Amino acid sequence: MIRPATAWAAALPPHLWRFSVLALCAGLAQAASLAWPGTGQPLWWLQLASMAVLAWLLRPPLPWRRAALLGGLFAIAWLVGTFWWLFISMHTYGGLAAPLAVLAVLALAGFLASYYAAALALFAWLAPRHRGLAALVFGAAWLLAELARGTWWTGFPWGGSGYAHVDGPLAVLARTVGVYGISWVAAVLAMLLVQARRTDVRQWRVWLLGGALLAGWAGLAWQRDCALHGCANQPLTPPTATIRLALLQGNIPQDEKFQPGSGVPLALGWYAQALAEAPADLVIAPETAIPLLPQQLLPGYLEDLQQRYTSGPQAALLGIPLGDANQGYTNSVIGWQAGQTQSYQYDKHHLVPFGEFIPPLFKWFTAMMNIPLGDFNRGALAQAPMHWRGQRIAPNICYEDLFGEELAARFLDPAQAPTMFVNFSNIGWFGDSLAIDQHLHISRMRALEFERPMVRATNTGATAVIDHRGIVTYQLPRLTRAILLAQVQGHAGPPTPYAFWVARWGLWPLWWLAAGLLCLAWRKRGAVASSAVAG
Repeated sequence: MIRPATAWAAALPPHLWRFSVLALCAGLAQAASLAWPGTGQPLWWLQLASMAVLAWLLRPPLPWRRAALLGGLFAIAWLVGTFWWLFISMHTYGGLAAPLAVLAVLALAGFLASYYAAALALFAWLAPRHRGLAALVFGAAWLLAELARGTWWTGFPWGGSGYAHVDGPLAVLARTVGVYGISWVAAVLAMLLVQARRTDVRQWRVWLLGGALLAGWAGLAWQRDCALHGCANQPLTPPTATIRLALLQGNIPQDEKFQPGSGVPLALGWYAQALAEAPADLVIAPETAIPLLPQQLLPGYLEDLQQRYTSGPQAALLGIPLGDANQGYTNSVIGWQAGQTQSYQYDKHHLVPFGEFIPPLFKWFTAMMNIPLGDFNRGALAQAPMHWRGQRIAPNICYEDLFGEELAARFLDPAQAPTMFVNFSNIGWFGDSLAIDQHLHISRMRALEFERPMVRATNTGATAVIDHRGIVTYQLPRLTRAILLAQVQGHAGPPTPYAFWVARWGLWPLWWLAAGLLCLAWRKRGAVASSAVAG
């Protein structure tokens, strides 16, 4: 027998509706912490506060079904509030009906939120009684969901909670444990904050734990300061030579970018002139700055540009699609420099689902949109950098800089380890939205993890130079057609601890950490159950 909706609502536990609304609001607050609307700045304290609200809602003991509901609502609100701008690409530029575009964003957020709902339900089921263990296991459940979202089905870790801490006190952890490790620490701290009691200030164990945490943070901060500025027993590794950059931001309207009668001739004309005249050691044009295949260009167009750079004192890196119908196509970067008759080439490795390859069973969905989609070939994982004036320049394209574990693979061979990264992007698909600010913070986190500069060349923004400390030193205004003249110093010192272990083992140590803590809680739960039965 099916009960009426009023009877079902009346049967719900008290305050559940209020808790559900609170979970949604906390999730939106976490989304805002990644890039505050209006300023685009990350707010680390807001991320901790929103996570603390979630921890308060899930504090043990709690039925696992309720934990799944509240955790899922939090995650849906957070994810929708983070990448709502996918609506712009699908509706404004793709022509998909607005209701369908809204449903697509909600469906993606709901699917990814299921990871968090399942992980937090597992936390509630394990229900550790010890407060310290409960905090560690809460962080482990959160870490497990973050890793699953960033890895499964090619991964979509955009807006991970750790990115809010690119400017906060937890930023010192980036060089050791990376953004996922920061997410785990933030979740543990949030639960500890919620579990704090008035009587704790009288317990020496609490003061000892607080002192140990503060000492550990101070040690990591000192270690990072030594690596960046040098100290008595660890002299600073001299930076490589300074090079002058010219970063080209074409600001080609996205709805015209691939149109042969408007955006294509505009891009070809402006980028050709900028590449011919830019006064810099290295000139960089963004992803698909040239929106045509080489064989589709007028005879001599690409050859004239190549001749300029192979016979002069400058070098260039240029985003362009390559390939043909027989061998397949690649989203690529080509490079030219003096004395090199063979062009440097980097092919994008981590492709975007629905943008650069169409997952099985989804061609019906992409057929409804007016977007130039394609099935691109995947490049190798750790491709050689471009060597230029003492620099080892490692390109990455679009959201490849989201996957620090893949960029870390380039540090396995010290002779090929990057001295600087260059990101080639086109965020024009998402309009003048927070996607621009969010991507800038993602690049800043990679600079913190590897202590290498990250240079960004984009179509509409954020075109910027980020130094090895994660600080933006040069930046163009968004949605302007301009050339950013800047200087950057590469860094060739030993890899950071994060780069060292991730290059060898990937993210597996973090998976093992999360699984180990959950297994420990499971064993504790079994021991408690056995004691109860025996009693």
